[in-house]
Amino acid sequence: MARILLNVFSVAGRHCVSIGKMAYRIPFNRPLAGPRAIKNLTEVCGEQHLSGDGRFTQQCSAWLRRNLGVGSALLTTSGTSALDMSAILAGLQAGDEVILPSFTFSSSANAIVLRGAVPVFVDIREDTLNIDERLIEAAITPRTRAIMVVHYAGVACAMDPIMAIASRHGLIVIEDAAQAILSSYRGRPLGSIGQTAALSFHETKNISSGEGGALLINDPAIVEKAEIIREKGTNRTAFARGEIQKYTWVDLGSSYLPSEIISAFLWSQLEIAEELTAQRIALWNRYHAHFAELENTGILRRPVVPEDVVSNGHIYYLLLPDQPKRDALIAALRAESINAVFHYIPLHSAPAGQRFGRTVGNLGRTDDLSARLVRLPLWIGLGDDVDIVADAVKRALAR
Repeated sequence: MARILLNVFSVAGRHCVSIGKMAYRIPFNRPLAGPRAIKNLTEVCGEQHLSGDGRFTQQCSAWLRRNLGVGSALLTTSGTSALDMSAILAGLQAGDEVILPSFTFSSSANAIVLRGAVPVFVDIREDTLNIDERLIEAAITPRTRAIMVVHYAGVACAMDPIMAIASRHGLIVIEDAAQAILSSYRGRPLGSIGQTAALSFHETKNISSGEGGALLINDPAIVEKAEIIREKGTNRTAFARGEIQKYTWVDLGSSYLPSEIISAFLWSQLEIAEELTAQRIALWNRYHAHFAELENTGILRRPVVPEDVVSNGHIYYLLLPDQPKRDALIAALRAESINAVFHYIPLHSAPAGQRFGRTVGNLGRTDDLSARLVRLPLWIGLGDDVDIVADAVKRALAR
């Protein structure tokens, strides 16, 4: 136990983050760890319940149900695992199709491809960089089974029109809400709108356990099946509740349950999630104010958050006029020991995307916007370094 706590103290006290051989004075991300995490890890080691579904797992699940307004919340080993479970729950079969944006992480498409289904990529909106809801209906075929939306940077997709399309065509909606905990759309928490949703608690996310995730379920009819999938295809969860006398293998499943160690770390942040989110939004707003004048003069474009959306401040990005200017800005910041980064290579242009998926329509906005986007450092504790980063950006662009 002493070794574990020593390692946690080391993470909490780290002053720079190494990427390969490069160490940055202002890293892109710095994971949050501290006394709450150490306290919880001490408790979990003392209780000697290290496998999943213990006290901390149950507390985390209850918090998610209560604060996100979902019927069921199952902790998973990652956001990727939650997407994999969503694809199984959707009943995807070989040859089925799922419509999604190309501007997303590979996990979104992998969940589809692993079931033998086909990811169908459509273009994104200019303003939010989310899936363009106006293009979805034209991509629907007799093979279409689901729509997967991705709430990029914690900003909601246009969920009402998307849900209406799904209803008209009898489709399932899966929310990839990996970046969107405590964001909302028209007063509804993201993750509470589609049939299922996936959260990520990766170390880069607003609320983190290093690795980890959660499957949110809004359809009561599939909760029992989800529990079976998560417990290696067994009905062990029902057994643990005392509902059956023994458990056995009853359906398809895998090991998606995180350890109690992960849940204990996660609980240290969920306890103060609203406070952490408020701090992150304050940093986001501080960046936003810095770059207003540059946007007014046409030098760059700031993120857009629609009026009917509340964002959690997950990512602060800038859109430069073209890729060479974007790349030059990243290089200039790194020369000042500031780690700013680009984001997704669009999946439709990736080798696996071309092999496993197909596109509908022109994905010109996806190609253009992804090539011009740069993400700035944003993490709890960044503080006045926001001003240092912003000033460095202004100097670089002035040159």
